[in-house]
Amino acid sequence: MSPSRARIRSTIATLVDQPDELRAIRLFHKALADVNRLRIVQRLAGGSASVTDLIEHVGLSQPLVSWHLGRLRAAGIVETRRSGRETLCSLRPGAFAEVAARERDLLGLHGPRRPDEAGA
Repeated sequence: MSPSRARIRSTIATLVDQPDELRAIRLFHKALADVNRLRIVQRLAGGSASVTDLIEHVGLSQPLVSWHLGRLRAAGIVETRRSGRETLCSLRPGAFAEVAARERDLLGLHGPRRPDEAGA
């Protein structure tokens, strides 16, 4: 049985060289594409929290919360630090603003033009 045309197109698309800048944006958005990770970010928006606090907030097991935190750290959204036996987590300052600015530049999204710029 030969592969379908869609499978062939998908394989070719993965072989095409993808710019690192676009991969970084993809990683950021992919990290936020999970409801549990969004709930963790939502909790951390209110301030730092221990992994134990996050476990209680999202209602997941410690290994799952740690796995989600790993995805958020890899995307540059969350920072962690040890304090004794606990791991404290916080949102990386400026992470969302940096990605939004880089995304606008890379994708050419410079915002709507003001009416006074229309003739320029």
